[in-house]
Amino acid sequence: MLSQIIGFLEQHSCYLMAKIGDILGKNRGFFKDPAVCLGIISGILFVTLSLTSSAVFLSLAPTQEGSFFLAQVSEPLPKSPFLDQADSSKPESPSFLLVENSSIRASTPPVMVTPQVLGALVDGSEAEDIQKVTLEYIVESGDTLSSVAEQFNISLNTILWANNLKQGSLLKVGQKLVISPVSGVIYHIKSGDTISAISQKYKAKTEEIISFNELSNEADIFVGDILIIPNGVMPKMAESSNYTLAPLASSYFICPIASPCRITQGLHWYNAIDFSHGTCGEPIYAAAGGTVLKVRLTNSTSRWAFNGGGNNLTILHPNGVVTYYGHLQASLVNPGDQVSQGQIIALMGGRPGTPGAGKSTGCHVHFGVSGARNPFAR
Repeated sequence: MLSQIIGFLEQHSCYLMAKIGDILGKNRGFFKDPAVCLGIISGILFVTLSLTSSAVFLSLAPTQEGSFFLAQVSEPLPKSPFLDQADSSKPESPSFLLVENSSIRASTPPVMVTPQVLGALVDGSEAEDIQKVTLEYIVESGDTLSSVAEQFNISLNTILWANNLKQGSLLKVGQKLVISPVSGVIYHIKSGDTISAISQKYKAKTEEIISFNELSNEADIFVGDILIIPNGVMPKMAESSNYTLAPLASSYFICPIASPCRITQGLHWYNAIDFSHGTCGEPIYAAAGGTVLKVRLTNSTSRWAFNGGGNNLTILHPNGVVTYYGHLQASLVNPGDQVSQGQIIALMGGRPGTPGAGKSTGCHVHFGVSGARNPFAR
Protein backbone atom coordinates (compact mmCIF):
# COMPACT_ATOMS: atom_id res chain seq x y z
CA MET A 1 0.00 0.00 0.00
CA LEU A 2 2.75 2.44 0.93
CA SER A 3 4.70 1.75 -2.30
CA GLN A 4 1.53 2.45 -4.33
CA ILE A 5 1.07 5.81 -2.59
CA ILE A 6 4.70 6.75 -3.27
CA GLY A 7 4.40 5.76 -6.95
CA PHE A 8 1.23 7.79 -7.36
CA LEU A 9 2.82 10.86 -5.84
CA GLU A 10 5.90 10.60 -8.05
CA GLN A 11 3.84 10.36 -11.25
CA HIS A 12 1.13 12.93 -10.55
CA SER A 13 2.32 15.36 -7.87
CA CYS A 14 3.59 18.14 -10.18
CA TYR A 15 0.43 17.89 -12.30
CA LEU A 16 -1.66 18.19 -9.15
CA MET A 17 0.35 21.18 -8.00
CA ALA A 18 -0.26 22.92 -11.35
CA LYS A 19 -4.01 22.30 -11.05
CA ILE A 20 -3.95 23.75 -7.55
CA GLY A 21 -2.20 26.82 -9.02
CA ASP A 22 -4.95 27.19 -11.63
CA ILE A 23 -7.66 26.93 -8.98
CA LEU A 24 -6.01 29.47 -6.72
CA GLY A 25 -5.11 31.73 -9.62
CA LYS A 26 -1.48 31.68 -8.70
CA ASN A 27 1.65 31.47 -10.81
CA ARG A 28 1.61 28.01 -12.43
CA GLY A 29 5.36 28.23 -13.01
CA PHE A 30 5.92 28.25 -9.27
CA PHE A 31 4.07 24.94 -8.85
CA LYS A 32 5.77 23.43 -11.91
CA ASP A 33 9.19 24.14 -10.45
CA PRO A 34 10.78 20.68 -9.81
CA ALA A 35 12.36 21.89 -6.57
CA VAL A 36 8.96 22.97 -5.24
CA CYS A 37 7.38 19.67 -6.26
CA LEU A 38 10.16 17.71 -4.61
CA GLY A 39 9.78 19.67 -1.39
CA ILE A 40 6.03 19.08 -1.30
CA ILE A 41 6.45 15.37 -2.04
CA SER A 42 9.02 15.10 0.75
CA GLY A 43 6.63 16.70 3.22
CA ILE A 44 3.77 14.41 2.24
CA LEU A 45 5.97 11.31 2.51
CA PHE A 46 7.25 12.39 5.92
CA VAL A 47 3.70 12.73 7.27
CA THR A 48 2.64 9.41 5.66
CA LEU A 49 5.59 7.50 7.10
CA SER A 50 5.08 9.06 10.53
CA LEU A 51 1.48 7.92 10.61
CA THR A 52 2.15 4.39 9.36
CA SER A 53 5.24 3.69 11.50
CA SER A 54 3.15 3.57 14.70
CA ALA A 55 0.41 1.41 13.26
CA VAL A 56 0.16 -2.26 14.07
CA PHE A 57 -1.01 -4.47 11.22
CA LEU A 58 -2.59 -7.81 11.96
CA SER A 59 -2.64 -10.72 9.58
CA LEU A 60 -3.87 -14.27 9.68
CA ALA A 61 -0.68 -16.33 9.34
CA PRO A 62 -0.47 -20.11 8.92
CA THR A 63 1.57 -22.15 11.37
CA GLN A 64 3.67 -25.11 10.26
CA GLU A 65 0.98 -27.42 11.56
CA GLY A 66 -1.77 -26.00 9.34
CA SER A 67 -3.56 -24.06 12.09
CA PHE A 68 -3.71 -20.29 11.96
CA PHE A 69 -2.96 -17.55 14.45
CA LEU A 70 -3.56 -13.83 14.48
CA ALA A 71 -0.05 -12.44 14.59
CA GLN A 72 1.40 -8.98 15.04
CA VAL A 73 3.20 -8.26 11.77
CA SER A 74 4.53 -4.78 12.46
CA GLU A 75 4.90 -2.76 15.64
CA PRO A 76 7.18 -0.03 17.04
CA LEU A 77 10.69 -1.22 17.84
CA PRO A 78 11.67 -1.36 21.52
CA LYS A 79 13.84 1.47 22.80
CA SER A 80 16.38 -0.88 24.34
CA PRO A 81 17.23 -4.59 24.49
CA PHE A 82 17.02 -4.27 28.27
CA LEU A 83 13.73 -4.53 30.14
CA ASP A 84 12.77 -1.62 32.33
CA GLN A 85 12.39 -3.01 35.84
CA ALA A 86 9.13 -1.21 36.41
CA ASP A 87 7.58 -2.66 33.25
CA SER A 88 9.21 -6.10 33.12
CA SER A 89 6.21 -7.85 34.66
CA LYS A 90 3.55 -6.30 32.43
CA PRO A 91 2.00 -8.82 30.01
CA GLU A 92 1.94 -8.02 26.32
CA SER A 93 -1.25 -7.77 24.33
CA PRO A 94 -2.61 -11.24 23.65
CA SER A 95 -2.21 -12.97 20.34
CA PHE A 96 -4.99 -15.27 19.20
CA LEU A 97 -4.61 -18.96 18.48
CA LEU A 98 -6.93 -21.02 16.32
CA VAL A 99 -6.90 -24.34 18.18
CA GLU A 100 -7.47 -27.41 16.03
CA ASN A 101 -8.97 -25.16 13.32
CA SER A 102 -12.14 -24.76 15.36
CA SER A 103 -11.96 -22.06 18.01
CA ILE A 104 -9.95 -18.91 18.67
CA ARG A 105 -8.31 -18.57 22.09
CA ALA A 106 -6.41 -15.63 23.53
CA SER A 107 -2.86 -16.40 24.55
CA THR A 108 -0.75 -13.80 26.38
CA PRO A 109 2.81 -13.92 25.04
CA PRO A 110 5.45 -14.77 27.65
CA VAL A 111 7.36 -11.71 28.84
CA MET A 112 9.02 -12.67 32.12
CA VAL A 113 12.81 -12.75 31.86
CA THR A 114 15.05 -13.04 34.91
CA PRO A 115 18.08 -10.72 35.08
CA GLN A 116 20.40 -13.73 34.85
CA VAL A 117 18.78 -15.03 31.68
CA LEU A 118 18.60 -11.55 30.16
CA GLY A 119 22.33 -11.12 30.71
CA ALA A 120 22.99 -14.41 28.96
CA LEU A 121 20.88 -13.34 25.99
CA VAL A 122 22.67 -10.01 25.64
CA ASP A 123 26.19 -11.42 25.54
CA GLY A 124 25.13 -14.38 23.42
CA SER A 125 26.22 -17.08 25.87
CA GLU A 126 24.72 -19.14 28.66
CA ALA A 127 26.29 -17.99 31.90
CA GLU A 128 27.35 -20.65 34.37
CA ASP A 129 25.33 -19.09 37.16
CA ILE A 130 22.03 -19.94 35.44
CA GLN A 131 22.85 -23.64 35.13
CA LYS A 132 20.87 -24.58 38.24
CA VAL A 133 19.39 -27.73 36.82
CA THR A 134 19.07 -31.06 38.61
CA LEU A 135 20.64 -33.71 36.36
CA GLU A 136 20.50 -37.45 35.90
CA TYR A 137 23.81 -39.27 35.69
CA ILE A 138 24.16 -42.79 34.28
CA VAL A 139 26.72 -44.76 36.23
CA GLU A 140 29.74 -45.94 34.23
CA SER A 141 32.24 -48.70 34.92
CA GLY A 142 34.61 -47.74 37.75
CA ASP A 143 32.31 -45.09 39.25
CA THR A 144 31.91 -44.85 43.00
CA LEU A 145 29.73 -42.56 45.06
CA SER A 146 32.77 -40.55 46.07
CA SER A 147 34.10 -40.22 42.51
CA VAL A 148 30.71 -39.08 41.20
CA ALA A 149 30.45 -36.51 44.00
CA GLU A 150 33.91 -35.22 43.14
CA GLN A 151 33.09 -35.14 39.43
CA PHE A 152 30.09 -32.83 40.02
CA ASN A 153 31.75 -30.86 42.82
CA ILE A 154 29.08 -31.68 45.40
CA SER A 155 29.23 -33.44 48.74
CA LEU A 156 28.87 -37.19 49.11
CA ASN A 157 25.89 -36.69 51.41
CA THR A 158 24.12 -34.68 48.73
CA ILE A 159 24.17 -37.71 46.41
CA LEU A 160 23.10 -40.07 49.21
CA TRP A 161 20.17 -37.88 50.23
CA ALA A 162 18.97 -37.26 46.67
CA ASN A 163 18.99 -40.97 45.80
CA ASN A 164 17.91 -42.51 49.12
CA LEU A 165 21.25 -44.33 49.37
CA LYS A 166 23.48 -45.25 52.27
CA GLN A 167 27.22 -44.65 52.46
CA GLY A 168 27.99 -48.33 51.82
CA SER A 169 25.70 -48.61 48.79
CA LEU A 170 27.24 -50.12 45.65
CA LEU A 171 26.65 -48.65 42.23
CA LYS A 172 25.72 -50.62 39.13
CA VAL A 173 26.66 -49.75 35.57
CA GLY A 174 23.67 -48.11 33.91
CA GLN A 175 22.13 -47.02 37.21
CA LYS A 176 20.67 -43.50 37.21
CA LEU A 177 21.72 -41.04 39.89
CA VAL A 178 20.01 -37.73 40.64
CA ILE A 179 22.64 -34.98 40.77
CA SER A 180 21.84 -31.75 42.60
CA PRO A 181 23.42 -28.61 41.09
CA VAL A 182 24.94 -27.70 44.48
CA SER A 183 25.63 -29.38 47.80
CA GLY A 184 22.48 -29.52 49.88
CA VAL A 185 19.03 -31.08 49.92
CA ILE A 186 16.40 -31.53 47.22
CA TYR A 187 13.01 -30.82 48.77
CA HIS A 188 9.45 -31.44 47.52
CA ILE A 189 6.94 -28.82 48.66
CA LYS A 190 3.89 -30.15 50.55
CA SER A 191 0.70 -28.44 51.66
CA GLY A 192 1.39 -26.10 54.58
CA ASP A 193 5.11 -25.72 53.93
CA THR A 194 6.84 -22.35 54.35
CA ILE A 195 10.33 -21.28 53.37
CA SER A 196 11.08 -20.29 56.97
CA ALA A 197 10.14 -23.71 58.31
CA ILE A 198 12.12 -25.47 55.58
CA SER A 199 15.23 -23.38 56.24
CA GLN A 200 15.05 -24.15 59.96
CA LYS A 201 14.54 -27.88 59.42
CA TYR A 202 17.51 -28.20 57.05
CA LYS A 203 19.74 -25.60 58.74
CA ALA A 204 19.84 -23.41 55.66
CA LYS A 205 19.46 -19.69 55.00
CA THR A 206 16.10 -18.41 53.85
CA GLU A 207 17.61 -15.81 51.53
CA GLU A 208 19.81 -18.43 49.85
CA ILE A 209 16.80 -20.67 49.17
CA ILE A 210 14.87 -17.75 47.67
CA SER A 211 17.82 -16.57 45.56
CA PHE A 212 18.94 -19.95 44.25
CA ASN A 213 15.40 -21.01 43.25
CA GLU A 214 14.65 -17.54 41.80
CA LEU A 215 11.57 -17.04 43.95
CA SER A 216 9.99 -13.60 44.12
CA ASN A 217 9.43 -13.91 47.88
CA GLU A 218 8.85 -16.47 50.66
CA ALA A 219 5.26 -17.03 49.55
CA ASP A 220 6.24 -17.92 45.97
CA ILE A 221 6.00 -21.70 46.45
CA PHE A 222 3.35 -24.22 45.44
CA VAL A 223 2.49 -27.78 46.28
CA GLY A 224 4.53 -30.05 44.04
CA ASP A 225 7.41 -27.59 43.57
CA ILE A 226 10.90 -29.02 43.90
CA LEU A 227 13.34 -26.72 45.68
CA ILE A 228 17.09 -26.89 46.01
CA ILE A 229 18.18 -26.12 49.58
CA PRO A 230 21.76 -24.86 49.17
CA ASN A 231 24.07 -26.16 51.92
CA GLY A 232 21.09 -27.80 53.61
CA VAL A 233 21.67 -30.72 55.96
CA MET A 234 19.29 -33.67 56.25
CA PRO A 235 18.06 -34.18 59.84
CA LYS A 236 19.37 -37.42 61.35
CA MET A 237 15.88 -38.73 62.11
CA ALA A 238 14.41 -37.68 58.78
CA GLU A 239 12.62 -40.24 56.68
CA SER A 240 14.23 -41.40 53.44
CA SER A 241 11.63 -39.42 51.51
CA ASN A 242 9.94 -36.14 52.45
CA TYR A 243 6.63 -37.06 50.81
CA THR A 244 4.31 -40.04 50.52
CA LEU A 245 2.83 -41.46 47.35
CA ALA A 246 -0.94 -41.35 46.93
CA PRO A 247 -2.61 -44.45 45.49
CA LEU A 248 -4.03 -43.94 42.01
CA ALA A 249 -6.66 -45.84 40.09
CA SER A 250 -5.38 -47.03 36.72
CA SER A 251 -7.81 -44.73 34.93
CA TYR A 252 -7.24 -41.63 37.06
CA PHE A 253 -4.95 -39.98 34.49
CA ILE A 254 -5.42 -39.89 30.74
CA CYS A 255 -2.63 -39.36 28.24
CA PRO A 256 -1.86 -35.61 27.91
CA ILE A 257 -1.68 -35.75 24.10
CA ALA A 258 -4.07 -36.97 21.42
CA SER A 259 -4.27 -40.60 20.39
CA PRO A 260 -2.08 -42.46 19.76
CA CYS A 261 -0.42 -41.88 23.12
CA ARG A 262 3.18 -41.85 21.93
CA ILE A 263 5.95 -41.92 24.55
CA THR A 264 9.26 -40.50 23.33
CA GLN A 265 11.23 -40.88 26.56
CA GLY A 266 10.65 -43.15 29.52
CA LEU A 267 10.82 -42.31 33.20
CA HIS A 268 13.34 -39.57 34.02
CA TRP A 269 13.81 -36.67 36.41
CA TYR A 270 11.51 -35.87 38.09
CA ASN A 271 9.06 -38.82 37.80
CA ALA A 272 8.34 -37.69 34.27
CA ILE A 273 7.47 -39.16 30.88
CA ASP A 274 7.86 -37.34 27.54
CA PHE A 275 5.04 -37.48 24.98
CA SER A 276 4.97 -36.26 21.39
CA HIS A 277 3.83 -36.87 17.83
CA GLY A 278 6.82 -34.85 16.67
CA THR A 279 4.98 -31.62 15.93
CA CYS A 280 5.07 -28.37 17.88
CA GLY A 281 1.74 -26.63 18.37
CA GLU A 282 -0.36 -29.74 18.98
CA PRO A 283 -2.81 -29.52 21.91
CA ILE A 284 -1.91 -30.71 25.42
CA TYR A 285 -4.73 -32.01 27.60
CA ALA A 286 -5.26 -31.98 31.35
CA ALA A 287 -4.53 -35.54 32.52
CA ALA A 288 -7.18 -35.14 35.22
CA GLY A 289 -9.46 -32.44 36.59
CA GLY A 290 -8.12 -29.93 39.08
CA THR A 291 -6.95 -26.38 39.77
CA VAL A 292 -4.18 -24.65 37.86
CA LEU A 293 -1.52 -23.77 40.44
CA LYS A 294 0.98 -21.81 38.40
CA VAL A 295 1.86 -20.86 34.84
CA ARG A 296 5.45 -19.80 34.18
CA LEU A 297 6.37 -18.31 30.80
CA THR A 298 9.51 -16.68 29.47
CA ASN A 299 10.91 -15.06 26.34
CA SER A 300 14.29 -16.61 27.07
CA THR A 301 15.81 -19.05 24.59
CA SER A 302 18.26 -20.31 27.23
CA ARG A 303 18.31 -24.09 27.70
CA TRP A 304 18.31 -23.45 31.45
CA ALA A 305 15.10 -21.38 31.55
CA PHE A 306 13.04 -22.41 34.57
CA ASN A 307 15.57 -25.11 35.48
CA GLY A 308 15.45 -26.55 31.97
CA GLY A 309 11.69 -27.06 31.91
CA GLY A 310 11.03 -23.94 29.86
CA ASN A 311 7.46 -22.66 29.75
CA ASN A 312 5.46 -24.79 32.17
CA LEU A 313 2.31 -25.10 34.23
CA THR A 314 1.13 -27.29 37.12
CA ILE A 315 -2.28 -28.61 38.12
CA LEU A 316 -3.32 -29.64 41.64
CA HIS A 317 -5.78 -32.53 41.61
CA PRO A 318 -8.40 -33.29 44.32
CA ASN A 319 -6.33 -36.16 45.73
CA GLY A 320 -3.36 -33.83 46.39
CA VAL A 321 -1.32 -35.06 43.43
CA VAL A 322 0.25 -32.42 41.18
CA THR A 323 0.95 -32.82 37.45
CA TYR A 324 3.58 -30.79 35.63
CA TYR A 325 3.55 -29.90 31.92
CA GLY A 326 6.86 -28.55 30.54
CA HIS A 327 8.29 -27.21 27.25
CA LEU A 328 5.08 -25.39 26.29
CA GLN A 329 4.62 -23.19 23.24
CA ALA A 330 1.69 -21.39 24.84
CA SER A 331 -0.59 -21.72 27.84
CA LEU A 332 -4.37 -21.53 27.42
CA VAL A 333 -5.11 -21.40 31.16
CA ASN A 334 -4.25 -19.13 34.07
CA PRO A 335 -3.47 -19.73 37.75
CA GLY A 336 -6.66 -20.46 39.68
CA ASP A 337 -8.58 -21.83 36.69
CA GLN A 338 -10.61 -24.98 37.23
CA VAL A 339 -9.97 -27.48 34.46
CA SER A 340 -11.65 -30.75 33.59
CA GLN A 341 -10.02 -33.96 32.42
CA GLY A 342 -9.29 -33.80 28.69
CA GLN A 343 -9.52 -30.00 28.50
CA ILE A 344 -6.95 -28.33 26.22
CA ILE A 345 -4.63 -26.44 28.57
CA ALA A 346 -1.61 -25.65 26.40
CA LEU A 347 0.13 -26.08 23.06
CA MET A 348 3.24 -28.21 22.70
CA GLY A 349 6.63 -26.53 22.34
CA GLY A 350 10.20 -27.64 22.84
CA ARG A 351 11.78 -26.75 19.50
CA PRO A 352 15.39 -25.82 20.37
CA GLY A 353 16.15 -22.14 20.08
CA THR A 354 12.55 -20.98 20.50
CA PRO A 355 11.42 -18.92 23.52
CA GLY A 356 10.53 -21.10 26.49
CA ALA A 357 11.76 -24.35 24.94
CA GLY A 358 14.12 -25.00 27.84
CA LYS A 359 16.48 -27.97 27.82
CA SER A 360 14.82 -29.81 24.97
CA THR A 361 15.90 -31.60 21.81
CA GLY A 362 12.57 -31.38 20.00
CA CYS A 363 8.83 -30.84 20.19
CA HIS A 364 7.34 -32.70 23.18
CA VAL A 365 5.64 -32.28 26.54
CA HIS A 366 7.46 -33.21 29.74
CA PHE A 367 4.72 -34.74 31.91
CA GLY A 368 5.72 -35.04 35.56
CA VAL A 369 3.77 -36.36 38.53
CA SER A 370 4.43 -35.26 42.11
CA GLY A 371 2.93 -37.18 45.00
CA ALA A 372 2.10 -40.39 43.15
CA ARG A 373 3.59 -42.90 40.76
CA ASN A 374 3.60 -41.80 37.14
CA PRO A 375 1.04 -44.21 35.61
CA PHE A 376 2.77 -44.10 32.22
CA ALA A 377 6.10 -45.40 33.54
CA ARG A 378 7.09 -48.73 32.02
